[in-house]
Amino acid sequence: MSRSGTGRKTGALVAALLAASALVPASASAQDNASIEDRLDRLEAMMERLEARLDAAQSTSAEDAAMAQEMRAAVAETRAVAEQQGQIETRVAAMEEKDTQGFRIGGTQFSLGGYVKMDAISQRTSGGQVPGDSINRDFLIPSLIPVGGSASGWDTHFHARQTRMILKTATPVGDKTLGSHIEMDFLVTSGGDQRVSNSYVPRMRQAFLTYGGWTFGQAWSTFQNVGALPESVDFVGVMPGTVFNRQAMIRYKTKSGISIAVEQPETTITNSVGGRILPSDDQMPDVIVRYDGPVTVAAIARQLNASDNVLASGSDSAWGYGVSVSGKIPIGEKDDFRFMGTVGDGLGRYIGANIVNDAAIDANGNLDPIFTYSGYAAFRHVWTDKMRSTIAGSYFKADNPVSLTSGSPTDNVWNAMANIIYSPVPKLDLGIEYMYAERENEAGASGNLQKVQATAKYAF
Repeated sequence: MSRSGTGRKTGALVAALLAASALVPASASAQDNASIEDRLDRLEAMMERLEARLDAAQSTSAEDAAMAQEMRAAVAETRAVAEQQGQIETRVAAMEEKDTQGFRIGGTQFSLGGYVKMDAISQRTSGGQVPGDSINRDFLIPSLIPVGGSASGWDTHFHARQTRMILKTATPVGDKTLGSHIEMDFLVTSGGDQRVSNSYVPRMRQAFLTYGGWTFGQAWSTFQNVGALPESVDFVGVMPGTVFNRQAMIRYKTKSGISIAVEQPETTITNSVGGRILPSDDQMPDVIVRYDGPVTVAAIARQLNASDNVLASGSDSAWGYGVSVSGKIPIGEKDDFRFMGTVGDGLGRYIGANIVNDAAIDANGNLDPIFTYSGYAAFRHVWTDKMRSTIAGSYFKADNPVSLTSGSPTDNVWNAMANIIYSPVPKLDLGIEYMYAERENEAGASGNLQKVQATAKYAF
């Protein structure tokens, strides 16, 4: 073979290799990184074979050596470009991931969440009419179920008041994160009307900051396990049987799952005709200890207090206490069982949105704590990836000292509910639920509430 023939073949091969290497970065993408490396490896193998052929042909021309050097440089440049592109794609992926978590201002990460929810409710009561402006039209409040009156018809009510906005921040401080949580909705507020605008004043639901294991601010009470609540179309679903309270607190949670908290104190007292007195004479915070494990166990101790402005015989205090056990137990791959049981003395305002009060006033003008017990159970079944149902029931019982409170306070209340919720796309829930609830007071008067509720909810 002549040297000129070798040169022509070598030049053609080098040109082909250079053209192939030039195409590599143009087609690079995250999923092609492996194939780029394979192509570069093949180019280097072809170069080695070419050099072997040149050696075999005893080619020593300056032209062949220059071409080989050019080819080696092209391959090296292509590999460098591919590596740079991989680094860029990694950084872009990281930025896109952060975008899903909110936005950054300075050293603080902000995120906005919540949901928009519309509820269509039709309900009737057997023991009297629910007033048009009652919050018992928006969601179940056990103590407001009418008793002893005439039955109402089916009353229909639409609202979007449960719509919620949540703003969170996270700022790195040393080896920890300083966080905040501000949450608002439009439930249980004044404003607007049902004739024209249906405008409602927003309210603060939660507002707290976190640092390490500490929480400062208004949040769900440490005595309540929100994670064990069943999925319901109604705002709570099992209100008669659950601890339900949000308030200001200072809480510390250890890595072992133990929380210790001091929380807002507030004593509620039942007078001799069954009315409610709020003395606002509290002196000590409510103290709560909680353990989160396979089941959650929480214990509370609180001082009930009233001054001589309320008690004719002079100021008095009494101790309240209680224990709550709750949890969520998986059943099979997707189903679960949720429950709560609570018992104690002087727990009134913590149970079922204050179904009964903490204490009564005895014949000597002293505080007499009211004993209560309550609980609920719920089973959720997942039919398909897009459809699920929950059935649940709850119960509450109070041991009111009737001789001191008259017969108007609630003696017992219970409810049962069943729903089906369909999610055609992620974060969109369409649901319908039937609920039956019944309340009886200490005088023996009773009444029930039946409710059919449909909802559309989009979480963001």
